[in-house]
Amino acid sequence: MFTKIALSAAVAAVLTAAPAFADDNNSDGAAVGVVGGAATGAVVGGPVGAVVGGAVGAIAGAALDPPPRKVVTYVEQQPIPANPVVVEEVVEVGRPLPKTVVLTPVPEDPTYSYAVVNQKRVIVDPNTYTVVQVLN
Repeated sequence: MFTKIALSAAVAAVLTAAPAFADDNNSDGAAVGVVGGAATGAVVGGPVGAVVGGAVGAIAGAALDPPPRKVVTYVEQQPIPANPVVVEEVVEVGRPLPKTVVLTPVPEDPTYSYAVVNQKRVIVDPNTYTVVQVLN
């Protein structure tokens, strides 16, 4: 009985928070966070873990602010390097790149760097190597 009540409360909390993420510029990050958190939570804690993990994932996914448009435009306009960088790790928002990847600073905004990894342009936080946006 307690499990059903806790599960219902957690679902209600996630559904109540969802509209707040709908207007966020980074709602894709929240959606990815919900799915990733729910999957991890389900493995670790069953149905209740899935709901709690989804809620935590939504918050974490929305916490990464997308870079300003001028940074995205700059990175999109840069030539693809002659020597491609390939890593085995998954390249996605919120995950760090390996420290072996050479980052190129964005001159207009030094709080961001970029790299072309696995044939994808990625904008990165140079302090943590965390991917903040993947460009097509």
